[in-house]
Amino acid sequence: MLTSTHVPGGPNWLDLGTPDIDAAVSFYRGIFGWEFESAGPDAGGYGFFRVDGRTVGAVGPLTEEGAGSAWTVYFRTTDADATAKAVEQAGGAVRFGPFDVFSAGRMAGFTDPAGARFAVWQPGDVQGLDLVNAPGSVSWIELYTTDATAAKDFYRTVFSWETRDMPMGEELVYTVAGPAGGGVESMHGGIMQLPAENLAAGSGSEWHPYFEVVDCDATVAAAAERGATLIIPAVDAPGIGRLAMLLDPFGAPFAVITSAPV
Repeated sequence: MLTSTHVPGGPNWLDLGTPDIDAAVSFYRGIFGWEFESAGPDAGGYGFFRVDGRTVGAVGPLTEEGAGSAWTVYFRTTDADATAKAVEQAGGAVRFGPFDVFSAGRMAGFTDPAGARFAVWQPGDVQGLDLVNAPGSVSWIELYTTDATAAKDFYRTVFSWETRDMPMGEELVYTVAGPAGGGVESMHGGIMQLPAENLAAGSGSEWHPYFEVVDCDATVAAAAERGATLIIPAVDAPGIGRLAMLLDPFGAPFAVITSAPV
C-alpha cells in the first residue's frame, strides 16, 4: 500500500494519456465509478478523476510524438530541475524538461535507461493525489522492466530509494521499493524483470498502477464488458490479495487488487 505520497521519491500523482478522453472517462467511470472534472479551457482537455470529490488521478490527450495510451506515474520531488540533472547523470533521458503548471506545481518527464516512462511533480498549490489505498484509488505501482538490475540502480541513484529483493520460486525475484529510511512499512512499489518469453514477444519496460477495488472478479468482468483486454486473470497472492492485470480499450496497462485484510 502507498504510505509515501508526501515523501520525496514517493508516488504523488497519476495521469492517463489517451487518444479519446470522452471514451476513457466513460470506461473508467463504468468500472470505478469515477467522476470527471475538466481542468478548464486553458488545460488542453486535461481533467481530473475524482471519488467523492477527492482526486484519484487525471486524464489528458496524447501530446508526445509516438506516445501510446498509458498511465504515467509521477514521483514527488523538492526540485524538478535537480531531478532532471540526476536522471541524465544516471543514464536516463529527459522527455520534456521542467516547467510550471500555473501555480499548481512544477513537472518534468523522463525515460529510465530500460525505456520506462515516468515523471516528477514538485508541489505548489497542488500537493498530489487526495486519496490512495481506498476503493477506486491507486494502492500500489509496479515496473515491468527489460533490465531489473539497471532499473534498481537507476531509481536508487535518482530518488535514493531503498529496495528489497523477494525471491518468488526458483527463478523469479520481485523487488519492492520505497523512499530512503522508511523501512518495510513505506514500500510503495515493485520492480520485476520481464521473463524471456515476454522479451521475445517484444514487451517493453513500463510502469503501471494498481487500483484498489472491493471485488477483483466483478471489476474484471465489468472492464471486459467495456472493451478491456485481460492480460493476467484474477489470481490470489497469499498475504497480498486478489489481483488481475488488464489493458484499457486504448491499450493502457493497469491492474486491480482487492487487498488482503491487514
